Amino acid sequence: MEEKGRLLSGLFTWPDLSWPLILKVFHRNLQVFKKTWKANLMFNFVEPLLYLWALGFGLGVYVSQIEGLTYIDFLAPALIASSAMFSTTYEMTYGSFTRMGYQKTFHGMVATPVSMDDVVMGEILYGTFKGVLYGLVFFLVVAMFGVIKSPWALLIPVPLALMVMGFSILSLIWTSIAPNYDSFGYFFTLFISPMFLFAGVFFPVDSLPAGLRFIPWLTPLYHAVEVIRPLVLGQASWSILTDLAWLAAFVLLTLRIPLVMVKNRLIQ
Repeated sequence: MEEKGRLLSGLFTWPDLSWPLILKVFHRNLQVFKKTWKANLMFNFVEPLLYLWALGFGLGVYVSQIEGLTYIDFLAPALIASSAMFSTTYEMTYGSFTRMGYQKTFHGMVATPVSMDDVVMGEILYGTFKGVLYGLVFFLVVAMFGVIKSPWALLIPVPLALMVMGFSILSLIWTSIAPNYDSFGYFFTLFISPMFLFAGVFFPVDSLPAGLRFIPWLTPLYHAVEVIRPLVLGQASWSILTDLAWLAAFVLLTLRIPLVMVKNRLIQ
């Protein structure tokens, strides 16, 4: 009962944040990333590239057009978003769990003037950075395949940042309740993989049964795809502002949750 009361009260109080200290947490993670960036980059780069080759050029031969687009044009922009999603999710689950549990990095940082809120916000900032970075790397690959049709594509860091910040938050929420590494398999199987398959990456959500079409609308990936695809293809309209507003609202409404839940996990 005391634990629930502490959790609820934390959700409705202003977090104790210091941006200079948050940036120090981010800088610490960035220094570690500098030592492993080649292996990290390759891991998150090869898989979407294989999807692009196998589906865009393999299956795409048998698909005439989707919404007036060749299949490679339909698929490639969405893979920019999904590549960013996976890189952030892996980092904020396995990576954050290791820092929080086995390495005791969080414990070490809060023994300094850095608060737990600063640590969690630093983690979210780091997850956002990695997601945008990997999304932009894959954006360059898409550009090499000649899919970029408009200079509006240079704006994709905006939807990427909002989307991966949302996935940083979701991943840290799961990490705060995860008992071990094996439990992350449930997170990917029950949430991340279905988003990847049904949020408009491989086919329009209008192809789903009428009663299920609202489900992708509830996911950050769907709204990011709905913004990135028209920006890349030069088909942007005012409707993308609705998707951007959804992503921004999702971040604002959920940001406080991992700050409270991770702190509660460490207190336990």
